[in-house]
Amino acid sequence: MVVATQVNPIRMEKIREVDIPVIDLSCSRSKVAKLIVKACEEYGFFKVINHGISHHIIKEMEDESFEFFYKPLPEKELVGSANPFGYGSKNIGLSGDTGELEYLLLPTNQNAIAQTSKFRCVVSSYVKSVRELACEILELIAKGLGVPHSLFSHLVRHFDSDSLLRLNHYPPVTHSFHHGDIGFGEHSDPQIITLLRSNDAPGLQISLRNGLWLPVSPDPHAFCVNIGDILQAMTNGRFISVRHRAMANLLPNQSRLSMVFFGAPPPEATIACPPQLLKRNKPIYKTFTWSEYKSHTYAHRLGETRLDHFKIT
Repeated sequence: MVVATQVNPIRMEKIREVDIPVIDLSCSRSKVAKLIVKACEEYGFFKVINHGISHHIIKEMEDESFEFFYKPLPEKELVGSANPFGYGSKNIGLSGDTGELEYLLLPTNQNAIAQTSKFRCVVSSYVKSVRELACEILELIAKGLGVPHSLFSHLVRHFDSDSLLRLNHYPPVTHSFHHGDIGFGEHSDPQIITLLRSNDAPGLQISLRNGLWLPVSPDPHAFCVNIGDILQAMTNGRFISVRHRAMANLLPNQSRLSMVFFGAPPPEATIACPPQLLKRNKPIYKTFTWSEYKSHTYAHRLGETRLDHFKIT
């Protein structure tokens, strides 16, 4: 059950209680596939339990993440500079967006994660597990839609996949912030699918089509799953690329940590809706490559509905 939270009255944002789908992956594949497709159509978001990733792997990743973020700033910047993405604080992307967080963005292909330290070994183990879970969910989606088994998952399993791991740390905000202030602004994820695991500090919210914001309660047994722009395009708009945000952390003695896996295609992968999903409908979106969409995404502000630029007029 999602619990309603206070909001800044100046913002006049609507918050309500609602049941978010929680899907048990240990049930029959046919039943799970139907439930996932329904959740993707109605919310673009759901939780999965009995997902098969061991508590030890998750706990190690969480511990190593906190250890990284508690380092002095020069050390964090040095670690971040050792990969093509790196460490950041406050500034999000290149278009002027800001938030009340710090983060580490890491590539996930095998060549990028050289196992030369405990941190990288832990990252490699976590990424391997969460990638496999993402692919399992994508294959269940394919089953539920009646399209080829690996239509979506092969893009994430590809050796040249552009998938990412993002570690977001929301330390307590102490400088005159109020309920309703933003830690990471409203947006949709541009990739195919996102799997998020957070500690027990609240903050994540998703938006329904009618503009209501839903606080998502932390769950120690679950992964949060949301649909990205690419999967919305590949299902011809049948699935929702859910808009979501993170609120500023106002807990006085606890940090919020989210570990986010973004499953993405290879750069030159062609993104198009399969013919099985176009029997009764015309295509909504142009055919494009992930590289083209990614370039477009990072050239615009976080809150823009970027997929609209690829609609067929």
